[in-house]
Amino acid sequence: MTTFLLLGANLGDRVLTLRRAADLIAQRVGTVTQWSRLYETAPWGVTDQPSFLNQVLVVDTALVPEAVLDQTQAIEHELGRVRLNKWGARLIDIDLLYYDQLRLQTDRLTVPHPFLHERRFTLVPLAEVAPDFQHPVLAKTSLALLASCTDTSEVTVYEA
Repeated sequence: MTTFLLLGANLGDRVLTLRRAADLIAQRVGTVTQWSRLYETAPWGVTDQPSFLNQVLVVDTALVPEAVLDQTQAIEHELGRVRLNKWGARLIDIDLLYYDQLRLQTDRLTVPHPFLHERRFTLVPLAEVAPDFQHPVLAKTSLALLASCTDTSEVTVYEA
């Protein structure tokens, strides 16, 4: 199945952390078939924290959605993620945006990601790698979701 993962980091060596996360995803989740550029993004939700680097990966996986979640959370933990505050600063965050066209709502997991259409830091890299992918609930492409997004947060290509 084709999955779309959003990686984010705003503490430590952000570039190295995202690279390590992508390598571990390739080892444990599936084949990374596409990756967006890195984007420097303003924090969302809790704004009094450092800027994030974000990236979207497209991953071909044989894992079921819950196993993808288990693996990505294990990778976050291995890379030093400590969950203290919702939307707070973090070494790494890995969100499951889409799992092909699946619609899923459980106590642990909602697919598609419930906030993806509200966040420029998600939509800009997503539109780069999958401009015509259609949201299975909202029936809009990534480009259309980005065009209608009311979030005005700054999202720029990261230049190392």
